[in-house]
Amino acid sequence: MQQVLAEPKWAAKLTDADRRALSPLFWTHVNPYGRFELDMNSRLDLGPQPTVPGQRVAEEEPVAAGI
Repeated sequence: MQQVLAEPKWAAKLTDADRRALSPLFWTHVNPYGRFELDMNSRLDLGPQPTVPGQRVAEEEPVAAGI
């Protein structure tokens, strides 16, 4: 592809939009984030699991005498 696009005949035919459309073709081999394999059958060992506190119960207010 580079050899064809290097020819003046084809280079003159390409517009800026055409060149922008071609740019992903030249970057498909690049992965800037690395490779991550996801295994849904195993869990990560993150150490002790945090405990969830029990349900909070409102403290009872003392009943006022004489009411």
